[in-house]
Amino acid sequence: MISKTTIDNVFETARVEEVIGDFVQLKKSGSNMKGLSPFTDERSPSFMVSPVKQIWKDFSSGKGGNVVAFLMEHEHFTYPEAIKYLAKKYNIEIEETQQSDEQKEQANERESMYLVSEYANKFFQKRMHETDEGQAIGLSYFKERGFSPETIKKFDLGYSPDDWEVFTKAALDAGYKLEYLEKTGLTIVKENKRFDRFKGRVMFPIHSMSGRVLGFGGRILSNTKKAAKYLNSPESDIYHKSKVLYGIYYAKQAIAKEDNCYLVEGYTDVIQFHQSGIENTVSSSGTALTPEQIRLINRLTKNITVLFDGDAAGTRASLRGIDLILEQGMNVKVCPFPEGEDPDSYARANSDEDLQEFLKENSYDFITYKASLLMDEAKNDPVKKAGLIRDMVISISKIPDNIQREVYLQECSRIMDINEDVLYATLAQIENKDPKTGSQYQKKKMEVVREKETPKTKIDQLYELERKIISLLILYGREEAEFHDVLLKQNEHGEMVYESEVQQAKVFEKIFLDLQEDEIEFTNEDFKELFQLLIEKLNSEDEFGVEMIINDLEKSQAIKLTDILMEEEQYELHDWERHDIPVKKKEQGISQYVTQTILSLRRYLVERKINELVQEMKDGGSEENRTEMIQEIMSYTSLSTILSDRLGRVM
Repeated sequence: MISKTTIDNVFETARVEEVIGDFVQLKKSGSNMKGLSPFTDERSPSFMVSPVKQIWKDFSSGKGGNVVAFLMEHEHFTYPEAIKYLAKKYNIEIEETQQSDEQKEQANERESMYLVSEYANKFFQKRMHETDEGQAIGLSYFKERGFSPETIKKFDLGYSPDDWEVFTKAALDAGYKLEYLEKTGLTIVKENKRFDRFKGRVMFPIHSMSGRVLGFGGRILSNTKKAAKYLNSPESDIYHKSKVLYGIYYAKQAIAKEDNCYLVEGYTDVIQFHQSGIENTVSSSGTALTPEQIRLINRLTKNITVLFDGDAAGTRASLRGIDLILEQGMNVKVCPFPEGEDPDSYARANSDEDLQEFLKENSYDFITYKASLLMDEAKNDPVKKAGLIRDMVISISKIPDNIQREVYLQECSRIMDINEDVLYATLAQIENKDPKTGSQYQKKKMEVVREKETPKTKIDQLYELERKIISLLILYGREEAEFHDVLLKQNEHGEMVYESEVQQAKVFEKIFLDLQEDEIEFTNEDFKELFQLLIEKLNSEDEFGVEMIINDLEKSQAIKLTDILMEEEQYELHDWERHDIPVKKKEQGISQYVTQTILSLRRYLVERKINELVQEMKDGGSEENRTEMIQEIMSYTSLSTILSDRLGRVM
């Protein structure tokens, strides 16, 4: 576990503008920097970075936070991975907290396996590029497949020499232990003999989401019948093939940006597509698709397009994986290639533009494609048709979203030319419901009932007022100001008159005391926790650094805090002042703004109390209670009038 000292050191050293600048082209904009959003396609920049506050905000997607939040959103790192990335970038030594001997041993073992895999990756690349055998066999194979030198380098492609233990000997000579060579599966140990697992194969390293080498896929180039064409690393502590997708490290940014993932079958399919500019492509590395692999894609997008080889066996295999994708709540399209073609061969034979056009024109919704495919098979056989309809409904039953199910059942009914009620009854049977009542229940459940009057969306005044108070604490909490309170007092003649009272105080003290006086508590849980944290920090620390507070917050709180901090930066995006539209800054009248906000909150709460009492009266009650309630309503109404009057005087 990374120590708190290391984490603090990382946050103190890392500069948000430098880290984000590695991924986004930033331009100076006043005291801030702006650029095009890395999360959406846009032409006008809506992505802002504040070097002063050490935070960022993407106004097009709503995302924001500190430097670690950016890496977690953009690179899809875990928190520890983001910290380690920054530590490496700024040459900060990572200090681990005290671990048990067993934990240390496990950590050391996993790290040793990663180091062995990384060494093997470099070894295979070096052998391919720097030896006659590697160039003649390995490099020539990749060139024949149409891979450019840039692509070969990008995917770390290599070659394992056709020798029984040349790699093992080199690794041992370099100081790596045989124990870890065996555990990673790079070396096979039998009694006193040692063999290189990938002897005489071209090598495809398999990377994790964060880019670490987990294992390898090796393709044999000779026509040896006894040897498998493709060979993968065995399962190990660092490589679980059911949880890995080939190409995910290179595809993750494109998948998130395009909001779609192309799923293919083989290594060369992925590489060829990337070379053709279709970078949002991954493969399940020749294994059957698993829920874990689908969830990996789900972190990046809800949309998957499954690409089929142009043969019946490939189509059948891919169709089986669709139900798994649907179960995860994903949206699925399918794209079949012409007979005899696969993604690799089609990409090689066509231009990048033609490939993109083909994918666009031949990607079908799964229900349309599957229905047409199965109906062709059934033709005029009613028994077969009945079985295929049930097959379709089984697929639809996997969809967790009820609205999507409804739409797909209607579409299935149209394509199959069968009554919807029959499909609902079949769905009910599949879900172990009474087929007689299930049909009616399912259909009725999904009916949309339009209300006579659709209520208009209202601004949540309480939320906005609480948000304003948090904003004032963050931006101006330690500032001192002169507060002019307008108070209602009785003069010597017994008349109620307004008097001005001047008070010198810090903004956070004024807000805290006023809310305490009225016993006002926040209703929004995130704001309540933020308020307590901010008051505590403002009261106890001479140096108040908001950027450090963000680092300790939950994601939802951090996003709300970032929204508030970057609120005025949003105006810079529109450059309103250049168009003669002045934007008043809060600091131009901070005491007035604080008083106005607190009075508005008081008035809102008083009016809400009045409405509650009025509703209570409508609901009935004894005459005595009604009299008390009327007096209470009158008292609160009088207070509301005073607050409105005071608010008008402040404004």
